[in-house]
Amino acid sequence: MTNSNSNSNSYISITQKPISIKLKASKTTNSFHYKLPSPHRFSRYFVPFLSIWALLSISQVYFSPLPCPHYLRRLRPDPHATTNDEFWTWARSGVTAVNPCLYFTDSYVNESRTPVYKRYMVVVVSGGLNQQRNQIIDAVVIARILRAVLVAPILQVNQIWGDDSEFGDIFDISHFKEMLKHDVKVVSSLPATHLMRRRIKAPLLPFNAGEEWVHTNYGEGKLDKKSVLILRGFDSRLAKNLTSDLQKLRCKVAFEALRFQPWIEELAERFVRRMREEGPYVALHLRLEKDVWVRTGCHSGLGSEADEVVEGERASKPRLLTSRSKLTPRRRYLAGLCPLNANEISWVLKGLGASRKTRIYWAGGEPFGGRDALQPLRADYPKLFNKWSLAGPQELDGLKRKPSVLAAIDYQVCLKSQLFLASHGGNMARSLQGHRTYLGYGKPIRPNKRQLVRLFLNTTLTHHQIRRKIKQIHTEDSASILLTNKDDVIAYPAHHCMCTQ
Repeated sequence: MTNSNSNSNSYISITQKPISIKLKASKTTNSFHYKLPSPHRFSRYFVPFLSIWALLSISQVYFSPLPCPHYLRRLRPDPHATTNDEFWTWARSGVTAVNPCLYFTDSYVNESRTPVYKRYMVVVVSGGLNQQRNQIIDAVVIARILRAVLVAPILQVNQIWGDDSEFGDIFDISHFKEMLKHDVKVVSSLPATHLMRRRIKAPLLPFNAGEEWVHTNYGEGKLDKKSVLILRGFDSRLAKNLTSDLQKLRCKVAFEALRFQPWIEELAERFVRRMREEGPYVALHLRLEKDVWVRTGCHSGLGSEADEVVEGERASKPRLLTSRSKLTPRRRYLAGLCPLNANEISWVLKGLGASRKTRIYWAGGEPFGGRDALQPLRADYPKLFNKWSLAGPQELDGLKRKPSVLAAIDYQVCLKSQLFLASHGGNMARSLQGHRTYLGYGKPIRPNKRQLVRLFLNTTLTHHQIRRKIKQIHTEDSASILLTNKDDVIAYPAHHCMCTQ
């Protein structure tokens, strides 16, 4: 939509609201002057205008536009809104009394007492921090299946982020080894006796590969004491439905062994303390970066010019559109496949009962559209912070080229929040949901985007009704997360890794 000022020409704005006509303001006075045409001239202009209006109305029926940009439709303050105390009481409620309990079977324990560590496995993990975490978790599981010694994972330099951090730069390797000493032997590097040994490049793990496939393709005969197995490109390929012991091992790696370096955790803890200066806080993971809009094939709600930029980049790099490439942006939006923009996140927070005084920490990269992209959220929630606004002088100096470290800080601050929600799915949202469940931190909220879209587009509902339905949807959803029996233990650890005792 085109912005205008007092010197702009008259235009017709086509949105989901009735068509409006903006009249040109006088240059000599603050008031508007209207020159009434003669009846004859009036009919000359009115009839064509009426025809255009009719055509535009018909086009709106057959070519329904995307939802209004965030600056056109806003959720007004609710006179019946709850207090912030009531909001935090609700946020603390409904957390089921289950605790971590990683009880392994006798056969698993006995196998651990008689280790067979003759083979070495090297893994190269790729992607962003949380994608790397997922691969490290599966690498430990594969090493356990093979009874192999795991060399500290190699973090591949990401082409997008350009971070050259190594495993020990981000994760506490001593803690990692100690926590897993009864499960998998971990060494910092290949011993000198194996530096010149024959390397075996493993066949690519197929999707949903199970324990039997790993044994058949990476086991004895493929990985002996005279060779070193190199494994790469296995992101999200190991089956989710493994044995109970291996599911518990996944939880142990994800939520207990993979600890960040102490200096990273200490820095993140400073930000947590600053966020808690006035009480509990909400954490948001905002997936509003340009590459997210390109990859999802969605419109950002920032207007037609922004949409053209995203569509142009997507057309020049079609490989960036990751899935369901034949869906239009509108169909993606209606299917709940698009990130929530800043205005929609504001709707959700108001629906959940967060008052204007709520302190909010937002994690993520620079939003597409810059500061303006966050304006709807900042207007409703002025106490909006991120790591850069919380940091003191020189606290984050030297980290601008270390996005993995910055992501680790975001992860820790979000982990310690009273309420966490993400504008879109992804590895970080999935990991934090499971980690917070495992540690019993606050209510788990997963925005139900498909139902939210229906509410946003339903013009028959009052704002009070929208709020009530938003809270109802997410109260029910958050109650079911802990009870969900899913094989994805990183996001849903309760069934496999937790119990009431």
